[in-house]
Amino acid sequence: MLRCFPKSMRLGGGLNIALALAIAMSFTLPSSNTLADEAGPVEAIKVDAKKAALGKRLFFDKRLSGDSSQSCATCHIPEKGFSDGLALSKAYPGSEGFRNTPTLINTALKASWFHDGRLGTNLNDVTRESLTEDYVMNMDMRIMQERIKQDPVYIQMFKDAGWSEPSNGSVRNAIPEYLKTLTSRGSPFDKGTMSAAAKRGSKVFQANNCASCHSGNRFTDDKPHNTAVPDNPDIWSDPLRHHTYVAFGMFMGIENIFNIRRDVGADVRSHKVDGTDVGKFMTPTLRELKYTAPYMHNGTIKTLADVVAFYNNGGGNDANKDKAMKPLGMSVADQADLVAYLESLSGDPLTSAEHVWKDKIPANYTAIADWLNTPN
Repeated sequence: MLRCFPKSMRLGGGLNIALALAIAMSFTLPSSNTLADEAGPVEAIKVDAKKAALGKRLFFDKRLSGDSSQSCATCHIPEKGFSDGLALSKAYPGSEGFRNTPTLINTALKASWFHDGRLGTNLNDVTRESLTEDYVMNMDMRIMQERIKQDPVYIQMFKDAGWSEPSNGSVRNAIPEYLKTLTSRGSPFDKGTMSAAAKRGSKVFQANNCASCHSGNRFTDDKPHNTAVPDNPDIWSDPLRHHTYVAFGMFMGIENIFNIRRDVGADVRSHKVDGTDVGKFMTPTLRELKYTAPYMHNGTIKTLADVVAFYNNGGGNDANKDKAMKPLGMSVADQADLVAYLESLSGDPLTSAEHVWKDKIPANYTAIADWLNTPN
């Protein structure tokens, strides 16, 4: 969430062998927005309209989970900015999530995925993990493929999208094509219609060097930082959440996982001997914040006003907290203006999801014409 630092301070940059190498490489890739000199509207990504339409149907289809109880949209709800409004996410039946569900809007432009940044820019890999992990959708992709083949609408849509038949690989390509269409649109910031308070808040944002981490048109540097966000005790007091975190930790090679009572964050990719990456999490986007409360990687802060107050106080307490984190001394009025500015970065998540590609589907493409006119 929002990370502001005193004007004089600057933040520095900064399982198998194949996965570890891929993760390490992903952190050397700057996003297209990180190096931007000035924030502005997020440019739409060129997409294949028929693949995107297919990806949308898959995204909302509960048959893609092991017991057909949930879809991608169960946690990524369009009306909630493609998040879910919960502090900690849902999970596959029999387990519960241990992190907050982030927005998917603009995420096709991210340099790395998940709050710990463990996967890079390959959306095919992200889709595969989300579908197959037993605490997410628990899908055996061989079964998924056979389920899809039983649906004549899917058979036609895969052919129209250029694939001879449904396959695991084509599913992992179609869903990312839909994700590419989720682009911020219509915010007061982008339209130049910010309120007077939001304009004052923009100056507060710059004066307190918030842009040192929240840079570019997505307002993120795509890097991990430790701002000492307090841990969410529900992760360990709820047996289902603790079970999920232990399963995740064992897969990621976290040592002594049964006795750890904190989310180690970006340490899962580096496993530094000195532990200095423990508690670091990826800088989230500031886009669409009006829809994505509660905030932080673990949902511990309920409102934007509380988030601003958290950083105004210099963050929380942690041995690894970034040394640039200091109290900011913002007045009550400045904090209110900053909240107004942050709210001005939100548009309409429903129109954000449609404007890029829907009008590019040929008039004679009728397999999903009626379905396209509904949000899910």
